[in-house]
Amino acid sequence: MSPSPLILTLKLDRITFDFFNELRQQHFPPERNFLPAHITLFHALPGEEELSIQQTLQNLCKQTSPLSILFTKPRFLGKGVAIEVNCFELIQLRQQLAATWDMWLSKQDQQKYQPHVTIQNKVASDEARQLYHELVNNWKSLNGFGEGLLLWYYKGGPWELAGEFNFESSAIA
Repeated sequence: MSPSPLILTLKLDRITFDFFNELRQQHFPPERNFLPAHITLFHALPGEEELSIQQTLQNLCKQTSPLSILFTKPRFLGKGVAIEVNCFELIQLRQQLAATWDMWLSKQDQQKYQPHVTIQNKVASDEARQLYHELVNNWKSLNGFGEGLLLWYYKGGPWELAGEFNFESSAIA
């Protein structure tokens, strides 16, 4: 049996995480809400490369400072709603990892990266559109921080934490 695929997400600061997790709890269908709020960087890395992936993440995070993130606006997903993420450093970090892991990337992970937090998914279009309009009318940009990276085992439903890698550098750019 081959190892479970791995998922890589951004670790948010506690205040930002709690805010988005609460939104997710309110609006995600409960029978489908197995996961806490998250920003996915990669959806399916090969489980058999876990040690190599962990080593790459440890090295990268030692050289990376916490990321300042702006959550700019809601995005309509058709059957859900996400909040768009604006963080040039996150895009760069993901591009660096994608170049390193190019030979392992799934079709989904080869697509243009558009970071976001999904707060509702797999609902009727009308329900999603209603939440989207409600959020657009009341949304104020929100600042938060990325504090590291979280590596997860994909188990078909809930994810299981495989590793946590905190950003350590305080280097001034």
